[in-house]
Amino acid sequence: MSLPFYVNPEQMARDKSEYARKGIARGKSVVTLECGAGVLIVAENPLKLQKLGEIYDRIAFAGVGRFSEFERLRKMGVQWADVEGYRFSRDDVRGKALANLYAQALGEEFTRSSKPFEVEIVVAEVGDAELAGQEANAIYQVSFDGAIQDHEGYCVIGGSIHALQRHLETNYRANLELGAALRLGRDTLQRAENGNPNLRSGDLEVIVLDRRRSGRRFRRLPPEEVQQILG
Repeated sequence: MSLPFYVNPEQMARDKSEYARKGIARGKSVVTLECGAGVLIVAENPLKLQKLGEIYDRIAFAGVGRFSEFERLRKMGVQWADVEGYRFSRDDVRGKALANLYAQALGEEFTRSSKPFEVEIVVAEVGDAELAGQEANAIYQVSFDGAIQDHEGYCVIGGSIHALQRHLETNYRANLELGAALRLGRDTLQRAENGNPNLRSGDLEVIVLDRRRSGRRFRRLPPEEVQQILG
């Protein structure tokens, strides 16, 4: 009788983590910034496939890594938000609950599957001054293994994040105007090791959760508007 093949669980977890990190690092970076208008998300994306999307009235999604995997997560989030809004109230659909849902799904996939998801995602929620307890913006980062972090001010996922975070630590200011925040986002992405040092406005994917709007706060900035803002 042949003995079953044994792999140390700790070694298996390390191998899966290294595999997932390498896949995520190959992806182009995404920068999320709080600004005076609300929350701005900027991604280097010369392709037609969208890395940024709307989940619900005040919630947006960003993903890096394997497109098919984070697109599957985005659709799962949309379905969850629709059901929650129908069962309770649209105001009860919160970014924190969605981020916890993603963390649980990714954690279970990382534990039980031999191949983890090669994704890292951000759930961003813009605050609403008219809703008690929901006045502040919220930014949640969820990693491939289900680890979740909340960020204040800014967040970077994908690519060489350490250099980009240092740039944001030096240059980020609270309540930036939309144009200043977009320029900071573009300048940050240009510092990525796997990015374009001369990033054109046409290669940017930009969305904003605009607290000044009523109803749906999500707005995708067309290339013409991005080019006009960046000059």
